[in-house]
Amino acid sequence: MKKGIEGMKADINMQEFSLFGGPLQRLGRRLGLVRGSNSFGLGVALGLLAWGVIALLVLLQGLGDRAFSLNVIGIHIRFLVAIPLFFLCETWVAPRMAEFTRDIVRSGVVPESERLALDGAIRRVGRMRDPWVMEICFLVVVVVFALITPFLNLPGKTGNWEMLMAETGGRVSPVLGWYMWFCIPLFRFLMLRWLWHLGLWCYFLWKVKSLDLHLVPTHPDGAAGLGYLEIVQEHFGALAFAISAVMAASFAEDIVSGRMNFETLYLLIPMVLVLVLGLFIGPLLVFIPKLWECRITGWSEYMGMAFRYVSAFDKKWIRDEAATGESQLGTGDLQSLADLNNSVSIVRGMRCVPASPRLANVLAVCAIIPLVPLIFLKYPLADLMAKMFQTLTGL
Repeated sequence: MKKGIEGMKADINMQEFSLFGGPLQRLGRRLGLVRGSNSFGLGVALGLLAWGVIALLVLLQGLGDRAFSLNVIGIHIRFLVAIPLFFLCETWVAPRMAEFTRDIVRSGVVPESERLALDGAIRRVGRMRDPWVMEICFLVVVVVFALITPFLNLPGKTGNWEMLMAETGGRVSPVLGWYMWFCIPLFRFLMLRWLWHLGLWCYFLWKVKSLDLHLVPTHPDGAAGLGYLEIVQEHFGALAFAISAVMAASFAEDIVSGRMNFETLYLLIPMVLVLVLGLFIGPLLVFIPKLWECRITGWSEYMGMAFRYVSAFDKKWIRDEAATGESQLGTGDLQSLADLNNSVSIVRGMRCVPASPRLANVLAVCAIIPLVPLIFLKYPLADLMAKMFQTLTGL
């Protein structure tokens, strides 16, 4: 009775899970750029602020002809593509995370006896996401990096202090000053902020894994009731696209500047895929022990039940000489046998990771799309079109 009352209290007072918050988001709310869980406007504003000042200073210095070359494509990708996608990912993922916590309570995966513990984990994440101290630490780190040359370099030409200084003859122009001391620290700050959020998400999943979960091996999602996690992780596709786009722009800059051969991409592209899959599928691996145990236990229990059922079925309908075809008409035993076979098949095919190959495919596509244009650095578009036309027509 006492546990039931505690479970009801946990159900009533269960805090809404939210991974995103902190000073930056509160500032966005005050400026009207963040509404509810939609922070995409804040990302667009930050990206345009950084990029817009660069564009204005470049035009004032009469360098517009160099502003859109492949040598500096990393600047455009970081601030016009990656930063807005960081916040678009927040917008997409936040509601899905909240729905996951509601789903595991509503479905009974988290039993009543564990709901207070789940609520405690949600509140703990809420306290860790909001304090000023973390974002202030991130800000200090990126400012220090901006002041210490050896640690400043990012992949690509536009992330390399020495190369940019060499182009300006060792003089820090207004464009270079704004880019290196505001834009790059801003980009790094947002990257560190996202890594912190990913760390909090991994921590929360670890706490969920530690609960005494009620997992059912015959659950239709094929993951004993944790299948909704795949939906959550799919919505990280925007972040996967952003990471891949930044890497692709850096590769393009290095190839154009002669710092890297095109053939090096054959090694780097698989590394990008491994990075993306590791970041967004890796956190789900914490559930392997529990799902493995659930599958093994379920297999044993359902096989025992199946043996008892088929033995009774065999005795009733096969060994009994009094059984006739007419007596078998309309009986539910045959359908029950088929249903039992389906249940055992679900247990046999149950996954030990709460994700199907579809998740890996979605993330891989998001990572590969930004890398595809790199092929035009070796094979010009006109040559590719001519080759395709020749292959199709035989002319």
